[in-house]
Amino acid sequence: MHPVPSLASVCYALGYLSGLAGFLWMARRRGLATEAIGIIVASALVGGLVFANLSQWVVTGSGGKSILGGIAGGYLSVILAKKWIGLNRPLGDLFAVAICAGEAVGRWGCYFGGCCYGKPTHLPWAIWQNGALRHPTQIYLSLSCAAILFVLLQVEKLECEENMLFFVEGLLYCSARFFVEFLRDTPTTACGLSAAQWGCLVGILFFTCKITNSRTRGKASARTRFALDSPPQQPPIISSPIAGELTP
Repeated sequence: MHPVPSLASVCYALGYLSGLAGFLWMARRRGLATEAIGIIVASALVGGLVFANLSQWVVTGSGGKSILGGIAGGYLSVILAKKWIGLNRPLGDLFAVAICAGEAVGRWGCYFGGCCYGKPTHLPWAIWQNGALRHPTQIYLSLSCAAILFVLLQVEKLECEENMLFFVEGLLYCSARFFVEFLRDTPTTACGLSAAQWGCLVGILFFTCKITNSRTRGKASARTRFALDSPPQQPPIISSPIAGELTP
């Protein structure tokens, strides 16, 4: 298929709106729908857009947007904005839902725009892009994000500690992106991996450590609560055939 720029722009816009809707929905669920959240959202959007364009140019030397760069830029911008307004409560879970919802829709903009295409293939679902039948990697990533969003909504029901959704989303997304990259028509670097795959490996390690540390803290906290809630144990009663029962 030939690129359809107008339709791609619509999908990109819907992607941003979907991400914003997901963010605000989670903010209401967590009781965080305040004016400060508006500043955080604006900071994330600006930082994400700047880093998405900048990282794409640094890595490939061409125009476009890098999703991984956008996520990293948005994350750093949120940290700085939170320090500026004095907000200490974690917001990662809000962004986890926003990122998945936004990319699940926004990746269709890549599909209609003719970018981020896959390697040539003759599979039944191959699409014609850039002069060949190729893997629809844009659709692969869109469906992956939709599936991850479903998982996050199930994890949300478990009432985990804050930021756990963000860690789970990061781990699942980096894992999915790492494998989809093998099907994308992108240049490779060291060890036959693309720059995005190396970034995903770093992300997988980072989020795995975060999940492990979070679970460890959660178990330690549960043990502390159990110890505080348990009634004090009475010392044993000592009995003697001569003195009878002696109570401490």
